[in-house]
Amino acid sequence: MGEMIELKAADGFTLSAYRADPSGTPRGGLVVVQEIFGVNRHIRNVCDGYAADGYRVIAPALFDRIEPGLDIGYTPDDIGRGSALKQKSGIDNALKDMIAARDALNSGKVGITGYCWGGYVTWMAAARVGGLACAVPYYGGGMLQASGEKPKCPVMAHFGERDAHIPVAGVRKFAAEHPEMQVFVYPADHGFNCDERGSYDAASAKLARERTLNFLREHVG
Repeated sequence: MGEMIELKAADGFTLSAYRADPSGTPRGGLVVVQEIFGVNRHIRNVCDGYAADGYRVIAPALFDRIEPGLDIGYTPDDIGRGSALKQKSGIDNALKDMIAARDALNSGKVGITGYCWGGYVTWMAAARVGGLACAVPYYGGGMLQASGEKPKCPVMAHFGERDAHIPVAGVRKFAAEHPEMQVFVYPADHGFNCDERGSYDAASAKLARERTLNFLREHVG
């Protein structure tokens, strides 16, 4: 089990974050970037899982600048609420807060992974932020529109072929534009990694996580 901590961004803003530590010496650090639902139970469970794999993990609360302490589920109302907050959140502030998490890890090499909107933030961090060993975006909404970004670190991306929000034809085009990346497509829908959503796909989530963990082992430790 982890704990809530506070981080300070470069512009002086103080935000909350969830931190989970491994039982022994960390293999390295990992920033986990939330979906549009805040640092909720699912994101905390993701952090705990990677901590069990040996990483020191921090998930910054990227909506704290607008609505501190957001922790919601996956009902239609929750989706609407989270989507509205995403629209108010600029990528610049998200990256500032992500950098605060990266710097707080203090665990050697640092990777980053994120889901949904967090996948997009992860992609933008790979392109615009230094000091990251690797990046793993999951079904990052907005990534296809930001395909012109050039990552500074190795990237592995996961998408679902039945994701109506991210058309698979666009994913194939994105992959062709970035031959340096590993892009995987699964027989699944948006949000397939989250076991609290109706779109959860256990087989796809398991395979994606195995690939992600191998990628972290290669680039972080």
